[in-house]
Amino acid sequence: MATDVTMPQMGESIAEGTVVRWIKKVGDTVDKDEPLFEISTDKVDAEIPSPAAGVLIEISVKEGETVPINAVVARIGLPSEAAAQGGAAGEKAAGAAAAAPAASVPAAPAPDRTSAHPSAPAAPVTLADVRRTRSSPVVRKIAKEHGVDFTQLDGTGIAGRVTKKDILAAIESGATTRPSAPAAAARPAAGPLVDRVEKMGVMRKKIADHMVMSIRTSPHVYSAYEVDFSRFEQFRRKHKDDYEARGAKVTYTSLIAKATVDTIREFPFTNASIDGENIIYKRDINLGIAVALEQGLIVPVIKNADEKNLLGVSRAVQDLASRARSKKLNPDDVQGGTFTITNPGIFGALFGLPIISQPQVAILGVGSIDKRVVVVDDMIAIRPMCYLTLGYDHRLIDGADAGRFLLSLKERLQNFDEKDV
Repeated sequence: MATDVTMPQMGESIAEGTVVRWIKKVGDTVDKDEPLFEISTDKVDAEIPSPAAGVLIEISVKEGETVPINAVVARIGLPSEAAAQGGAAGEKAAGAAAAAPAASVPAAPAPDRTSAHPSAPAAPVTLADVRRTRSSPVVRKIAKEHGVDFTQLDGTGIAGRVTKKDILAAIESGATTRPSAPAAAARPAAGPLVDRVEKMGVMRKKIADHMVMSIRTSPHVYSAYEVDFSRFEQFRRKHKDDYEARGAKVTYTSLIAKATVDTIREFPFTNASIDGENIIYKRDINLGIAVALEQGLIVPVIKNADEKNLLGVSRAVQDLASRARSKKLNPDDVQGGTFTITNPGIFGALFGLPIISQPQVAILGVGSIDKRVVVVDDMIAIRPMCYLTLGYDHRLIDGADAGRFLLSLKERLQNFDEKDV
């Protein structure tokens, strides 16, 4: 008997999920607990394992379609059932997956809320169209800067999608591909160029909604301090191998996280939320660390971060970042944060002015750490310097309070003592 695959409930408050990508296609053999498809909710993106071993005989929910929890999205059966399924049903399911490589693939129509099975298939589009509409902003930007028509490249991603690795390899090999003659002829000779319109992905839409809500909720104010990381750099060089042998990388992020947690304990107003006219001071310090993904941003949380030493924080940062990028986070991993750190400096930004993650009241932005000429004891020196920016809710935190917080954090970082970790 075939086994129904249903949309799981990824958290108590989750009522629906969106199928982002089918990892398997109809006819594929799957093992129990093998990743079957990828979903996105308003809390987390995750790969969903197969509930049984067998053959994927039917896919009933298309990529990009949102369905309620417990809705049947696919069926897994025996090889004999797969053979019996065959014909039109198999073709229909394969079209719903939209992940099978072919010379042309079905377009991704808007979700049909009235039925899990569309009454008519969408008109096919070319593989180049799929590559263009499903390429990441990073790929499109790199291609534009280097004059490469990435829609003509052979991508290694799903359905021929061109990845960042593909575009960089093409540039390195000297490829400057342009549209082929048939593609060029397809455009009207005298027709005007038209803008390309893409529907927001689930993650981007949730981020957009949350950011707009935060700006409407909190009057944002920012303060910035410059920090000298010389002492920590010496510690990092000295103990790098020892930390790696113990299963962790000692990084600037882990040090800043540990120092921030210690500073929050000193200034509890940064670990709070506002409920009407009440201030709720949080007992636990649950530290969110923003992780950049190709399709957006996610903030996994280190629970009870104040109970960990530098080694423990380093391990937690490394584990959460790794699972975020491999889509292995659980809903609980991204909930309950009380303070957030984001690091635009890894992309070269001198500093950032991040938006507060509601219902928190503060967020720390970390700029790039660069060697700069500074004056130390009336002498010119070259030191690894960094700007730390605190964004805070002015309903609760005044500039003087933010200044005291940042000054204390700066002193912890600049006067870093390895005995304290």
